[in-house]
Amino acid sequence: MLSQNPNDGSQVRYNRDRIIVVIGLGIITVVAWLYLINLPDDMENTMGMSAAMPGVIPWNRADWISMFIMWGIMMIGMMLPTASPMILMFSTVNRQKKERAQSYAETGIFVSGYGLIWILFSVGATVLNWLLHTNSLLSGMMGESTSNILGGALLISAGIFQWTPIKKACLNNCRTPMGFLMTNWKDGRAGALRMGLEHGMFCLGCCWLIMALLFVLGVMNLIWIAALTVFVLIEKIAPKGDWISRIAGIGFVIWGAFLFI
Repeated sequence: MLSQNPNDGSQVRYNRDRIIVVIGLGIITVVAWLYLINLPDDMENTMGMSAAMPGVIPWNRADWISMFIMWGIMMIGMMLPTASPMILMFSTVNRQKKERAQSYAETGIFVSGYGLIWILFSVGATVLNWLLHTNSLLSGMMGESTSNILGGALLISAGIFQWTPIKKACLNNCRTPMGFLMTNWKDGRAGALRMGLEHGMFCLGCCWLIMALLFVLGVMNLIWIAALTVFVLIEKIAPKGDWISRIAGIGFVIWGAFLFI
């Protein structure tokens, strides 16, 4: 008579949970990117004349809401895929705790905490977008910088930041999912939310200046949005991602210096 390994059932459940999480993250990411891909065709038309006359006609309420939604969805579409290793590890640890009848929480709560940090970042990005646009420093509401001084300063700042201890500390937390969870684990739903917020803060600390480069490259330049998403993912998961980050920092500084010439 064949005996069944009790670990087989657990492994099946782990795999099932991972598949559910991957599908969920995939759906959210695809929906976000579909929104971004279809946005440039009609955004300027639906926002009124302020896009065509920067610094002359102030943003109205619809402009503010539309730009905040755009930034929020863009941040989710860019950053959620880069957080997938951490989210999958959280799901695995959660499943293990559930199997042992220990306190656990839905993975969606952790993801919500992470996403909330980037939604709050989107508030600041929207305000900065307004300041730059109304002072004629962007080619449009979703355009690139019209000032070489601004562009150069942002690129050089981002490049220098890649070599700072703050960047290193934040990136290390993003690159070691198990280490982060072992150090920061908190039980229950409130704990899962706090862990999501904490990981979001580390991720924000790692990437905020990279996201600011969208004002140099084009707020809605889909090619650069995709490129920055891939770059952040490489920073987090590549074997030498920390050194790739630093080498890219040198490139940012050189690029920014050329803008001052």
